[in-house]
Amino acid sequence: MLKPAALFFLFIAAGLARAEAISYIDDVQPILTHKCIACHACYDAPCQLNLGSGEGVLRGASKQPVYDGTRSKAQATTRLYLDAQGEAAWRQRGFHSVLAGENGQAALIKRMLELGRSQPLEPNAKLPGNLDIAITRSNSCPLPGEFAAYAQKNPHGGMPFAVTGLSDDEYATLQQWLAQGAPVAEQKLQPSVAELEQIARWEAFLNAPGARQDLVSRWLYEHLFLAHLHFAGGELGHFFQLVRSRTPSGQPIDPIATRRPNDDPGTEFHYRLWPIQGVIVHKTHITYPLSDAGLARVQELFFGEDWPLDAVPGYGAQRRANPFETFAAIPPRARYQFMLDNAEYFVRTFIRGPVCRGQIATDVIRDNFWALFQAPEHDLYVTDAAYRSEATPLLAMPGQFDEIGDLPGLWRDYRNKRNAYENLRKGAYADAPPADWAHIWSGNDNALLSIFRQHDSASVRKGLLGEIPQTLWWMDYPLFERTYYQLVVNFDVFGNVSHQAQTRLYFDLIRNGAEVNFLRLLPAGARKGYLYDWYQNSGKLKMWLDYTSVDHRSPSGLALEDQNPKQQFAVQLLQRYASLNARPDPINRCSGAHCHRDGLPPELRDAEQTLSRLASRPAGGLRVIRQLPEATLLRVELADGSREVYSLLRNRAHSNVAFMLGEELRYQPRLDTLTIYPEVLSSYPNFLFSLKASEMDEFVAQMERAADAAAFERIVERWGIRRSHPQFWRYFHDLAEHIRETQPVEAGVLDMNRYQNL
Repeated sequence: MLKPAALFFLFIAAGLARAEAISYIDDVQPILTHKCIACHACYDAPCQLNLGSGEGVLRGASKQPVYDGTRSKAQATTRLYLDAQGEAAWRQRGFHSVLAGENGQAALIKRMLELGRSQPLEPNAKLPGNLDIAITRSNSCPLPGEFAAYAQKNPHGGMPFAVTGLSDDEYATLQQWLAQGAPVAEQKLQPSVAELEQIARWEAFLNAPGARQDLVSRWLYEHLFLAHLHFAGGELGHFFQLVRSRTPSGQPIDPIATRRPNDDPGTEFHYRLWPIQGVIVHKTHITYPLSDAGLARVQELFFGEDWPLDAVPGYGAQRRANPFETFAAIPPRARYQFMLDNAEYFVRTFIRGPVCRGQIATDVIRDNFWALFQAPEHDLYVTDAAYRSEATPLLAMPGQFDEIGDLPGLWRDYRNKRNAYENLRKGAYADAPPADWAHIWSGNDNALLSIFRQHDSASVRKGLLGEIPQTLWWMDYPLFERTYYQLVVNFDVFGNVSHQAQTRLYFDLIRNGAEVNFLRLLPAGARKGYLYDWYQNSGKLKMWLDYTSVDHRSPSGLALEDQNPKQQFAVQLLQRYASLNARPDPINRCSGAHCHRDGLPPELRDAEQTLSRLASRPAGGLRVIRQLPEATLLRVELADGSREVYSLLRNRAHSNVAFMLGEELRYQPRLDTLTIYPEVLSSYPNFLFSLKASEMDEFVAQMERAADAAAFERIVERWGIRRSHPQFWRYFHDLAEHIRETQPVEAGVLDMNRYQNL
């Protein structure tokens, strides 16, 4: 801690170095970006204090959390830029300033910084055991008059919280800025000429006259409202959001804020492409490409054939509950194919967004699985009009009404509709030709996806990563569209416990449907065995209570032997679709002596070969897995100064994932495995190791021998980067830099709220 005299001279030096006032854009926001928004971004920012933009800083903080799984009433939405604009509007919504002093008290942010400065952490040591850093902790969010009591009770509760703090220069800069009155500016993103030209073409298309166009544009809006849109030939780092605006193209955008994207806008509106302001954070950065070729593809899909439309449907609960009825006039082949063309985007929306914490989706999925898609030409909902007419009324989804007392009845009604649909579907496909390889869509590299869950977050990647998983999903159009609407369009993060429970319970049925659909590809006699493996113990009760029976009679069109057909299927899938597999994976599925990628320099090749010894082994034989968090990053430095980054994902095994509560009761720790892959596969690193490639042999050997917490702590002491490491931020942000180097469009600041105290 600096002594007062030293701090005085530091301020003098900082003042002499700057003849002009501190610039928010050039001096302050970079510090907030580097040291603050890894925690303070999105809905899960403590106290809703979002420091990724000037608007967020001016909005300030709120005592009301967004995530509250127990609230009985839905709360007002507080979406930055959308639900209110400007400091005064946010004050009316209950947010309090962190920049203004009150009753002679200094600004909250100043006092938080001073408190953090007064309690420096011991370098690279574990945090105090009584310091709660869990994302489930209760944040105090003190008002200015409450700060003294807060500081006394929480001496380590300053900012940055529970992590290596600001440098001397950063601290002096922020203090000087606050002393100057904390002026805030917004750096508006200005589209390039090329972007403006494409914006004009897309907005002209979306706002073209005609009933058919109105319906297509509405469907497209509901499917792209969450996207960070970027243009071919556009500027790197420029992203746009599709919104409904009161103003037409050529005028400043005046966004219409509705609770859901399929709510009635209440007025005449225009679809507009709005530049996304503020710092891009990885956890909400779900990208989608726009181009002239993409526009031509949309026109071809939706208007390549003539189709009738009697009237544009209205809005309301029934329209939200059943988009298959709402958009029935649009050819289902067009809708499904549009989603397939960019399937990774759509799966990301319901796995990564829109909630920043994906627990509603991730509670009912396994820790690693592969997703495939049914070819449109073999999807009866797409090809058979009579079947589609009978099925559509049964595809309605719950969550539109949230009275807690109505929850049991609502759940039964929608469960029974879903099960009636499953029985209808089972009968229809039993009469159809058996499913074979041609029934699996293979249109582009979105055809094969891998999903990894880390408790309440998850990631999606093109390609088949990791060991052959316990379960696979095979999604048809009704499964794909219902998942998207249930978890993205109709999900209200500000909703009450009834709404969230209905969402969770129905998604459990969707997951079961995707698994059961995959079983159609396996021999009839093998299906029951796999189903019982997926739904062990209490899962069998759930099968009896809520699911329909599986077709154990209709044959598969695949020539798989009865002995371990799922393994045979996966091996043949990898061979047949090798040209579409965006991420070959020799580390986790090593079938010979070479367990590394091709084309690596010898130093990295040898390191990767050694690292593969930890992959795809059960925790019963590799006990260190029990000590690892769910998303560990490994940074490997080479002799030439370069580095590679690997994700070590812990795949937790469960007897089943069919219930809302009691996950730990179904946990099977001896069956946990590690997936190791040379990419940053999570928005939420839980821990980071950094070592030289020449140390890999020793690192892996110690990991193999580590049988208890004490042995693992010795590994952490040598190679771990703890929250208190003096160079924590350099190492942490290097992970995002790796994404920027390898996948520049996907780059964004990572989240450290889940970084553990190992």
